[in-house]
Amino acid sequence: MTLFGYARVSTSEQDLDVQIAALRAAGCQTIRSEKKSGSERSSRTELQILLDFLREGDALVVTRIDRLARSMKDLQDIVHELKGRGVALKATEQPIDTGTAAGKAFLDMLGVFAEFETNLRRERQMEGIAAAKARGVYKGGKARIDPEAVRALAMDGMRPSHIARQLGISRGTVYRFLPESIVVTETIKAVGAKPRTR
Repeated sequence: MTLFGYARVSTSEQDLDVQIAALRAAGCQTIRSEKKSGSERSSRTELQILLDFLREGDALVVTRIDRLARSMKDLQDIVHELKGRGVALKATEQPIDTGTAAGKAFLDMLGVFAEFETNLRRERQMEGIAAAKARGVYKGGKARIDPEAVRALAMDGMRPSHIARQLGISRGTVYRFLPESIVVTETIKAVGAKPRTR
C-alpha cells in the first residue's frame, strides 16, 4: 500500500509544518498541501490533483478528517469516490481507516456528530436572528445584524472570519460585537505572538 498525504490549513497565516511532519512520520513520501478554506471543494486544487492521482490499493492520509472536508456531504462524497476506486482513507490523529470495519464505523460516528454540531450551530443562529427580529434589531439582509448571533457563534468556537462568512458581514463588523478578550486572543493568533504576563 502506497501512502499519500494531504495537509491543509484555512488561511495563509497558519502553518502546515506540523501536519506535514505527522504525515511523513506516518510513512507518506508524497504529500500535497494547500492554504485554502475547506468550505468549497472546487477551490482545493491540490486535493483534486491528489484524488486524480490515487490508484487502487493506495491510501489517502490526513491528520484529521476536518483537514479533508468541512461538511458531511463533502466528506461522504470523497469517501464514496475513494471507496469506488479501491483507495483507503486514514487519519493519523483519529482511529480512522476505511480499510477496516472499526475504522469505517468510527468515521460514520464522527460524521454524525459533526453534522449534529453543524445543525445545532445553525439552530442557535436562527434563534438569535428570531430574537433580534422580536426586538426590532434585525431587519434582514446585510445591513444590520444581531450582536447576540455573533457572540453565540463565537462562544461555539467559530473563528471571526468564519462568522463573517456565515452571516454575510465583514470581519470588522464581527470584531465590533465581540468581547475585548476574544479580539485580543484572535489578534495574538494572527500575528503569532504570545501574550505578555506581568
